[in-house]
Amino acid sequence: MEPVTVLGAGLAGCEAAWQLAKRGIPVTLYEMKPQKFSPAHKSQGLAELICSNSLKASRIDSAAGLLKEEMRRLGSLLVPCAEQCAVPAGGALAVDRDQFSRLVTQAIENEPRITLRREEVTDLPAGPVIVATGPLTSEPLAEKILALCGGALSFFDAAAPIVTRESLDMDHCFTASRYGREEEGSQGDYVNCPMNKEEYDRFVEALVTAERAPVHSFDARDPKVYEGCMPIEVLASRGHDAIRFGPMKPVGLKDPRTGHRPWAVLQLRTENREKTLFNLVGFQTNLKFGEQKRVFGMIPGLAHAEFVRYGVMHRNTFLNSPELLDGDFSFRRRPGLYFAGQITGVEGYMESAGSGILAGINLARRLQGRKPLLLPETTMLGALSRHVSQYSGKDFQPMGANFGVLPPLPEKIRDKRQRYMALSQRALCDLEPMLQEEPV
Repeated sequence: MEPVTVLGAGLAGCEAAWQLAKRGIPVTLYEMKPQKFSPAHKSQGLAELICSNSLKASRIDSAAGLLKEEMRRLGSLLVPCAEQCAVPAGGALAVDRDQFSRLVTQAIENEPRITLRREEVTDLPAGPVIVATGPLTSEPLAEKILALCGGALSFFDAAAPIVTRESLDMDHCFTASRYGREEEGSQGDYVNCPMNKEEYDRFVEALVTAERAPVHSFDARDPKVYEGCMPIEVLASRGHDAIRFGPMKPVGLKDPRTGHRPWAVLQLRTENREKTLFNLVGFQTNLKFGEQKRVFGMIPGLAHAEFVRYGVMHRNTFLNSPELLDGDFSFRRRPGLYFAGQITGVEGYMESAGSGILAGINLARRLQGRKPLLLPETTMLGALSRHVSQYSGKDFQPMGANFGVLPPLPEKIRDKRQRYMALSQRALCDLEPMLQEEPV
């Protein structure tokens, strides 16, 4: 059988290649690293995590937890890899990003039906293809996709800084999870930097007036910043209390030094198992590096922080998918061409990986002469695929997992946790017949 070509060995591309290979279909998986790196990628490994090391909540009664459980039941490669290298993060599944990439890379390299080729692809190959090149697709290939699609949308994405634990001044910080949600072995997953009103006021003033880095390599005439990854300085410019009701919200936290809830709080979340690195939660930024050190150093506990990675901003590109893709992630204008990952308009690590699972399964089914696997809209993956393929509004935007995309329950359940659990149970129940049809 002629190999399927998968372009891009990020989260979506690896899942797509894995699904094809497990169904007996040979795959040639192309990854341009280390021959060429995007502005945001640094590692040679596959499935590199960029903005954060968190894959969000693990609880089954959360949207992110439901998504991962659906992926697990569909034979995900990435979910088991993530669980093997999990780092403490309260109720979230966070990973040691280097170890995660190594595990995925090893799995792909050891799969006999997958041939990994480390080279840039500048045109869309003939034959069956899955394009999973991500929101930072290299310019030559992006131009070919644009020509094929008749245009695409762009937005600007930002990553948060990472600092060392030993450089924090713990006299001004405390460790705790919101609402005391400490699990066994999770003490110290989050370091909190509390601020009083005067400290917060000075910080916001410095933040909104700080010098931002130019966006050199992209068309910055009218950048569209995606709401789900808003640079902290942009959010702060929307109102003096905007970040105090956003990433710096103090709810669920009590400063042990005062016994009271702080005026505002910056949370730092562990990046690795050793808890030596922490990222600034919600502090995606495009400030110049020197300005990041100066302004973020005003936060209690960060005066002498050592930054191992400064925040960066880069362009993301996604298709106008409702006009171009079907619910199986196939391209309507060219049979045998599929897209997966953030380029389709799903937002988030696991959402991208989940779309790769569905694209891989459905291309395999096509090659086997079978009908597409279209999941029920009551499942999280089904709802996201419908957002991508059937969104009817005027302003198509990336969408991550959330219970709002699922159809409501027939009965009203006032308690939110119980309602979410009922939605999850319905989703997994509705997924079960599909699993009988598509054994993994």
